[in-house]
Amino acid sequence: MAMLSGIRIVDLTTVIFGPYATQMLADLGAEVIKVETPGLGDVSRYLGSGVPDPTMGSIHLTVNRGKRSIALDLKDEADAAVLRDLIASADVFFHNVRGKAIARLGFDYESCKALKNDIIYVHGTGFGQDGPYADLQAYDDVIQAATATTSLLPRVDGDPRPRYFPSLIADKIAGQFGAQAILAALVHKLRTGEGQQVEVPMFECFASFMLTEHLRDATLAPPLGPAGYPRQLDPARQPFPTADGYVAIVPYTPESTLRLMTLLGSAELLETPDYEAAKAKGEHMPLIYSEIARKTPAKTTAEWLALFAANDIPAMAARDLDAIKDDPHLVATGYFRRRDHPDVGAFDEMQPPVRYGAAPPRDLGFAPRIDGDGEAIRAELEAGRRKRA
Repeated sequence: MAMLSGIRIVDLTTVIFGPYATQMLADLGAEVIKVETPGLGDVSRYLGSGVPDPTMGSIHLTVNRGKRSIALDLKDEADAAVLRDLIASADVFFHNVRGKAIARLGFDYESCKALKNDIIYVHGTGFGQDGPYADLQAYDDVIQAATATTSLLPRVDGDPRPRYFPSLIADKIAGQFGAQAILAALVHKLRTGEGQQVEVPMFECFASFMLTEHLRDATLAPPLGPAGYPRQLDPARQPFPTADGYVAIVPYTPESTLRLMTLLGSAELLETPDYEAAKAKGEHMPLIYSEIARKTPAKTTAEWLALFAANDIPAMAARDLDAIKDDPHLVATGYFRRRDHPDVGAFDEMQPPVRYGAAPPRDLGFAPRIDGDGEAIRAELEAGRRKRA
């Protein structure tokens, strides 16, 4: 049996943050009912190419896999009544509609609690609702800017322009926190029988993620130094050139650093006055990185990796994004699985990364069409009403 079998989640979220959270829970076996706008559906449907159907975009195939879809116009009373019935049948209601708007629609926490006393009501917000940013819109770029993430690359390469990290990283991290919050609330409900209201704000979630290391000495009061983790911000800490590519090398401990320098023929560097002086101030790694970069072009990537593996030095080839599906480890572990979507055709599905001894791998559900399950869901709700009558 799947880990979350029997758990029903009504998902009124859009784009990446909320759908990514519920996708992880669908992978674990929860029944996730995706509530979408009639006609257009969720924005995430249009992320990536959709051939031949633009509503079935390639990112939608991943972030909404294993879910059922029903299209509801919540300004229409009949459709709003369907959502009320769904919430009354659910364990979790998760939405990312702004607070005032969801209240106008009649789906604030107190209204939903009246429908299901033990409902877990999860509100995905851009910013905590008790702060001055409460009513602002939030997207990944906005959150990267607000958390100072856009200031990190300038610290590395000296180009003063603030820049985004090239990933929807804030959305996905908030999604991770959202999934964690739902699971924690479910455990609490199992122990006590109580539902609750849960807020998952993107800004605070991503601030927690980024500042874990980058607040550093500014954590202390008064600060003992500036924010920013020097190891991550060192311009020399980049993949190192080889004769035919690049390789990541991590001399993380004094022992591995000595082994690495010995393999490079540079052990004498560790005994120089310059190195000793830099080490005394905790500023020795740039010297190490510069020496590595000077020596690694002498061999191919494969030659270095074989040598490092034999000497217990952490290292890996710097893979190109277009080649990631050919990675030998991912191929061997079956991480990518070729499947045939009934509406889209062949695609490569990423498998859940965590493996559970109590739950063997199973076929994941496909991403749905807009309202692809609407008729069936309405019929189930009607059957439930007749049964209770």
